[in-house]
Amino acid sequence: MTTSRRNFIRSVSAITAGAGLSPIIPSSLSAFPKMPSPADTIRVGAIGINGMGWSDLKAVLKNPGVECVALCDVDKNVLDKRTAELAAKGIKVKTYADYRKLLEDKSIDAVVIGTPDHWHCLMMVEACQAGKDVYVEKPIGNSIAECRSMVAAQERYNRVVQVGQWQRSQKHFRDAIEFVHSGKLGKIGLVKVWGYFNYGTPLVNLPDSAAPAGVDYNMWLGPAPKRAFNANRFHGKFRWYWDYAGGIMTDWGVHLLDYALLGMKAGAPKSVMAAGGMVLNAGVDAPDTMSTIFEFNDFNIQWEHAIGFGAGIYNREHGIAFMGGNGTLILDRKGWEVVPQGQKMEAVAFQKSSDNGLDLHAQNFIEVIRSRKLDDLRAPIRAGSDVAIVSQMGNIAYRTGKKLDWNEKKGKFDDAGANKLIDIAYHNGYKMPV
Repeated sequence: MTTSRRNFIRSVSAITAGAGLSPIIPSSLSAFPKMPSPADTIRVGAIGINGMGWSDLKAVLKNPGVECVALCDVDKNVLDKRTAELAAKGIKVKTYADYRKLLEDKSIDAVVIGTPDHWHCLMMVEACQAGKDVYVEKPIGNSIAECRSMVAAQERYNRVVQVGQWQRSQKHFRDAIEFVHSGKLGKIGLVKVWGYFNYGTPLVNLPDSAAPAGVDYNMWLGPAPKRAFNANRFHGKFRWYWDYAGGIMTDWGVHLLDYALLGMKAGAPKSVMAAGGMVLNAGVDAPDTMSTIFEFNDFNIQWEHAIGFGAGIYNREHGIAFMGGNGTLILDRKGWEVVPQGQKMEAVAFQKSSDNGLDLHAQNFIEVIRSRKLDDLRAPIRAGSDVAIVSQMGNIAYRTGKKLDWNEKKGKFDDAGANKLIDIAYHNGYKMPV
């Protein structure tokens, strides 16, 4: 890790004061349950089980000595469906509509958090406070301030916290970065990162309505602003609204920008600028088409995303291209290859992915719960925070419409309006933890 990267991580973790923050972390750790030994069964509960949370739980349960004992979801329809799926496999679980009741169960060793992004911070911090180890979906927080609080909570409680950036557990991604670090590509001046998706059906304006039967909509909102129910803001589609998420930039960006930063051994950019808009979607906050430039001292990272437009750069839906003087390494979830610049180096034929990243990521999580060797985590909370903050910086540049300089030492922008977006307001009686 470079000095710049270390300083970046320190700076974004150091500032925790702000309006509306609640110091909920107690001074005593004496109430924590004992650590699981290698021989113990690890008892897991899952919170938010409609999408990735369910996939994460299934991957965790593939490991021997792991038992699911509880499920939680604010949608009773989802809860009943998942409970029945487990029952068909002979697995009987407790069910909850309120995650706090699940966290009160002292028999639970670890939790999987697969809720919408705006819930990640509160749930992860309170799970650590309750003595649980945590697998939390990415992006870890819905603001820079939340990322800082989550890092602080993990360090305060010394819990195992794995972030759902499962690409970090795939061999071909690690092999590609090893090649980048070999220097064979020559001087790298630009890293292109992109996602061109058929990202669901483009949204059209829908009228507000009553929440579906069985949905505790007030609990779903949690710390987000009070709004009437609208189907465009619910299951999956929530990603397009700042109240709950950060669009494609934080959804896919934390996966792909993560490897751009790793490849360049980079921390915070010194400036960021972005432009985009809503080309196909209607009535949303996050742009469906966007270009962002992260400026570093001697190279740039360029991010692009769009929905519904073509196959993407290098005929790939998504990817990362390290563009060097001798050649370009192109990397995506299917594999990687090197295209030479003239005769300056040998080509590297396509190296196909050969493993299941999510399964390996879950395995790593369980292994570290048993060993308590936190340095062995593939995606620890600091890694999740690092790239989530960079992704949030891109969104803040878009929302302000300005080129923003970043003061690494202070962990702030050079613009007052941008700095207001570092924090996030909590509503409905909830307070962001410190």
